[in-house]
Amino acid sequence: MRAGRLLCVGDVHGCASELERLLAAIDPTDDDQLIFLGDYVDRGSASAATVDVLCALAACRPRTIFLRGNHEEMFLDFIGEGGANKQAFFHNGGAQTLVSYGWPASDRAPSAEDAHALVPEEHLAFFRRLVLRHEVDGFAFVHAGVRPGVPLAAQTREDLLWIREEFLLVDHRLDATVVFGHTPYRDVWFGGARKIGLDTGCVYGGRLSCLDLTQGVLHQVARGQKDATARSVAAELDRVR
Repeated sequence: MRAGRLLCVGDVHGCASELERLLAAIDPTDDDQLIFLGDYVDRGSASAATVDVLCALAACRPRTIFLRGNHEEMFLDFIGEGGANKQAFFHNGGAQTLVSYGWPASDRAPSAEDAHALVPEEHLAFFRRLVLRHEVDGFAFVHAGVRPGVPLAAQTREDLLWIREEFLLVDHRLDATVVFGHTPYRDVWFGGARKIGLDTGCVYGGRLSCLDLTQGVLHQVARGQKDATARSVAAELDRVR
């Protein structure tokens, strides 16, 4: 039987203040396992500060799992660290990320070398360690979703990071309940076919969400708000498991 809680956090997108308030509210312990679904950077104004928070969390909570999102994938490609879709990065929230690392705000994108030089080595190491999927306690954690009918271990990198309608509209046929981000919802989406969507659009004026999958409690911080809220979602969670 699990000693601590299984906690999962949706897309942060540079909302560092809300992330700090959410972490303070859930107050993770050494017994808890905390899983982040990716998209820590882009769109919001505090991507560098967000990664600072996550690096500090990784140092004191070694059981924390950090998934890679498609925005980390684009960022790493842009600065020459692997990844894909470099051309899409700057105009899909990447400009705000670079400004947070010290690049002057303008319509001109830096070279890969200049962008790479902006990112501290601690952050580069964090990005390099990001994983594509995680399974525990009957849940499969991915950033975007899965290709229906394909075993989790056989899923492609592109689908795990980018898939949308092909996953959202079809039964994935896995034994696990898939917990994902990537597609923003007004509130946590408890899909009828073993799906939980946890991107609640904080950067768009929504909320940053942490789902306690052990106790069936949803913790949220609304954009720009100081206080977190918590409510039971045990019935919804039972329905999709």
